[in-house]
Amino acid sequence: MLGATADVMPIIDTYWIVWLISSWVGAVLYFLYSVCRANGNTMLPGIMMVVTSILNLAFDPLFIFYFDMGIHGAAVATILAFGLGALYVVYRIAPKNYYSFDWKDLDLIKSIKSLFNIMMPAMTSQLMPPLAAMLSTKLLASFGTAAVAAWALGSRYEFFAIVAVLALTMSMPPMIGRYVGAKQADNIIKLVKVATAFIIISQLVIALITLAVSGGLSSLMTAEDNVEKILNMHLIIVPFSLAPLGVCILLVSVSNALGKPMRALLVSSLRLFLFFLPCLYAGAHFGGIQGLFYGAAIGNTLAGIFAWVAYQNTINKLQKNGALSAPFSYSVLRQLTEVFFCY
Repeated sequence: MLGATADVMPIIDTYWIVWLISSWVGAVLYFLYSVCRANGNTMLPGIMMVVTSILNLAFDPLFIFYFDMGIHGAAVATILAFGLGALYVVYRIAPKNYYSFDWKDLDLIKSIKSLFNIMMPAMTSQLMPPLAAMLSTKLLASFGTAAVAAWALGSRYEFFAIVAVLALTMSMPPMIGRYVGAKQADNIIKLVKVATAFIIISQLVIALITLAVSGGLSSLMTAEDNVEKILNMHLIIVPFSLAPLGVCILLVSVSNALGKPMRALLVSSLRLFLFFLPCLYAGAHFGGIQGLFYGAAIGNTLAGIFAWVAYQNTINKLQKNGALSAPFSYSVLRQLTEVFFCY
């Protein structure tokens, strides 16, 4: 369905099982990170993210080349790195009583209903990007394997480029939740403005640096001439749209923290299926592979603008309804800086 050739199918048939296990272990680890953050411990998840990443990088060549496991070795390395990380986090938080298996005083049905009210829209929102990735991969497959490889490498680079944005999406919800409880609308508005300004400025700087070193970077990331040419095109065009994309990702997280999961789901869905994918297909139709990259950039930009308008609408409605009304009372810039650097 995604355009895989017959010679690739045997590899996929054996790889996806190992990959699914690595995804499950990663989900357990990130759940433990959330438990830590919910109890005010942001330092441990931040440190362990770095440690598990380093372990993964160290284990990759060992399993891929030394044990001659090929692509399967990469998934095994992830299982081992994340598994060790999860065990260590459990060891660290067990004495702190961050979790309990004593359910005798818990209204299980009520708790599950409350959890599902937030979880289902958020989970659906998280399912959207993989679905969009499948559809975009199918489109890229029509341009050949070099285009698919270049897109994969470019996407990896984008992940590292927006790592600060991802840190903000994890650190800001507890802060916003506290302000919602205290009805401090001004604090929320100030916090979001500071975070948005940081994202726009930092991502534009990263895009300019990427533009300057795109040629050398693309040759460093691949030895295939066809892949290098397409990847260079990707690195020149798409990073300039990561600023509005980062704003969109942040505001989805903010909407969840404001108790508006359906609004977050709407923004996530429209980002991918109203802006990104249509622009991607239109760009590919009118401009080939280069047009595809321009389409991706335009789609990201439109999504960022829409997310900002939706956020403004949400915050205004909450203020009018009296859900947020108390005055500004704390230096959110200082708090944001403190929490951000814990990551």
